[in-house]
Amino acid sequence: MKTIRIGSRIIGEGQPCFIIAEIGVNHNGSMKIAKKLIDMAVEAGADCVKFQMRNLNALYKKDALENTLREDLSVQYTISLLKKFHLSAEQMKELAEYSAQKGIMFMCTPWDKPSVDELEKIGVPAYKLASADMTNMDLLDYVSKTGKPIIISTGMSTVGEIEKAVNFLSGRKTEFVILHCNSTYPAPYKDINLRFMLELKKYGVPVGYSGHERGISVSEAAVSMGACVIERHFTLDRTMEGPDHAASLEFTGLQKLVRDIRNIELAMGSNHRWLTQGERLNRENLSKSLVAAADIKKGEIITSGMITVKSPGKGVSPQRINELTGKKSNRNIKKDDYFIESDLGDSAGSFHKYSFERKWGLIVRYHDIEEVIRKSSPDFLEFHLSYDDVDHDFKTKDYKQGLVVHAPELFRNDNLLDLCSPDGAKRKFSVENLQRVIDVTQKLKKHFDVKNKVYIIAHVGGFSIDEPISGKEKLYENLEMSLKELNEGGSEVIIENMPPFPWLFGGQRYHNVFVSPDEISSFCKKTGRKICFDTSHAILACNHLKLPFSEYTKKIKPYIAHLHIADGAGVDGEGLQIGEGEIDFAELFRILHGCDAPFVPETWQGHKFGGEGFWIALERLSKYKI
Repeated sequence: MKTIRIGSRIIGEGQPCFIIAEIGVNHNGSMKIAKKLIDMAVEAGADCVKFQMRNLNALYKKDALENTLREDLSVQYTISLLKKFHLSAEQMKELAEYSAQKGIMFMCTPWDKPSVDELEKIGVPAYKLASADMTNMDLLDYVSKTGKPIIISTGMSTVGEIEKAVNFLSGRKTEFVILHCNSTYPAPYKDINLRFMLELKKYGVPVGYSGHERGISVSEAAVSMGACVIERHFTLDRTMEGPDHAASLEFTGLQKLVRDIRNIELAMGSNHRWLTQGERLNRENLSKSLVAAADIKKGEIITSGMITVKSPGKGVSPQRINELTGKKSNRNIKKDDYFIESDLGDSAGSFHKYSFERKWGLIVRYHDIEEVIRKSSPDFLEFHLSYDDVDHDFKTKDYKQGLVVHAPELFRNDNLLDLCSPDGAKRKFSVENLQRVIDVTQKLKKHFDVKNKVYIIAHVGGFSIDEPISGKEKLYENLEMSLKELNEGGSEVIIENMPPFPWLFGGQRYHNVFVSPDEISSFCKKTGRKICFDTSHAILACNHLKLPFSEYTKKIKPYIAHLHIADGAGVDGEGLQIGEGEIDFAELFRILHGCDAPFVPETWQGHKFGGEGFWIALERLSKYKI
C-alpha cells in the first residue's frame, strides 16, 4: 500500500494514525471559540485541526440564497446557519497562524473553487474534501491541480461513484487518502458498516475513517482494522446551536479517543510473536515442567511412568514429553528433579568448547562457579553480585580465569542504586554501597588472573516511576560527581547502557540516562569513562527512539570496554535468546570489528541448569565472526 506525506507526517500502513480534530463550523462564527477549540485539540494530542470554508455565492444558486422560502426546510436551515457562522478568509488565515504557533497542523475543507484559491494563499499542506464532493469531478480536478494531497470521504456515495472518483484521481497522479464514512449526524451504529473500510483497501491507497457516531468505540475499532486516518468532529458543548454539534465529541471524548488510539497502536504490535519479560516471569512461576516421578539411574531408558508434570515451569516443557520418553538417561536423576534440555541429548555432562576472536566469559554467582567452569573454559568469569553477596565473606580458591564484577542494582530495604539521584541522602547511600562493591572486588581480585584493573559494571540510576524526567542535565551532573567520590583503586567502574523501560523489582520504570547514544558518547567523551555495551538494551532504546541499531552502535563504539550480548524486541523485551529478537548479529559484529572488548552472553536466566541458556547462546554466536 502506498504512503503519502502531509506536512511532516507520513500517512499509511505502519505509521501512527493521523488524527484530525474536525472543528468545521462548530466555532459558531466566534474567533474566541475557534481558538479555544484549537487549544483543546492541542491539549488532547490531535495531529491536525480542520475547519471548513465556503463562498456561498459560488456554492449555492442565487435564488436559493435570496429566496430560501422556495427551498426545502433542510436547505433553509443549512443556509441560514452558514451565513450566521461564516468566517472570512482573513479570519481563517489568522486561525492558521494561531495553529502554527500552537504546534498543530491546520487544514480546511474547501466547498468551492474560490475557497481553494483562498486556501492556496494561506498555504495549507493538503486538502480534505467532504463526502458531498466525492462526485464533484470539477472540484476534484481543480484541487488536484494544486499538487497537494487530498483526503476525501465516501459518505453518501455508491460503490460505482467511489470507483469513478478513485480512477479520476489516480489518472491525474494525485496522492490521496480515502475515508470510509456514513454521512448522518449522529450515525446509527447499524448503518456504519465498518467492514467496508477493508474493501476500500483494494485501491492501494491509505484508508481511514471519518466518524459521526456517538462515542469513540467505533473510531477505535477502525484503528484496529488498519485505519491510517481518523477524523472526528468536536465541540465545546454538544447542545450548542448548529448541524454538527450533536455528532461531535466534547473535549474529554476527544482526549480519550487520542489516548486510546495511541494505546491501540502500541497493542497492535507486529506479526512476530515473542515472550515479554513479564510473560517469561509468569511462565516460570505459573506454568508446568516435566519432572522425574522416580529415581532414574544413568543408562536407564526413561519411560512414561518415570515422568510427571509439576509446577513451576523451570524445566523441559510438558509439550516435549514424547521427545523424552524412550531416551536413555545420560545422568543420575533423583525423584522430583526437573528434566532439563540436556536430558533430550546424548550427554548431560559434555564439555562445551568455543573459539572466538575476542575473549569471552560466563556469568556466575558464588554458588555455581565450579559447575560452570567444569563444563567449559571461559577466559574470565563475570560475577553478578547480590546485596547478600556483598555482605558475604566469600572464601574461594584460586582460578586461572580473569575477573569482571557486576554491581547489584538493589540493596537492602528496597534501595535501588542511584548515583544520579537529586536526593542527596540517596545519592550518598548509593556511593557508599558502590564503594563496598569496589572493596569486595579488591578481595576477589587476588584469586583470579588479573593483570590490569577489574571492570565493575554498574547500572547508575537516573530512573523515574511515573513519567520521564525533563531536566536530565542535572542527573548527569550528579552522576559525574558521584563517580569522582569513589576510590576505585585497582578497579574501574564502567557504565551499562540502559533500556528505556527497565523492569526494576516490582514494576516497569522510565530510564532517563544512558539510553540515548548521543548522551552516552557525550558523557564518556567528557569524563573519560567507558561503557559496558548491552546489545539487548540497545535495540530496545533504538525502537523507542526510532534510531537504526547500526547508527546507535557506531556512535558508542569508541567507548566500549565490555560487551553483554543478548537479543531483544520491542521497547521492553530484553534478554531474549540469540536469534529470537530483532538484532542483526552479523551486522553488529561487522560494526564492532576493530573493537576488542570481551563479551559474555547475557540471555535471561541463562545460568540455570548448569548454564544451558548460555550454551545455546554461545553455540549460536559461534556462527558469526566475533
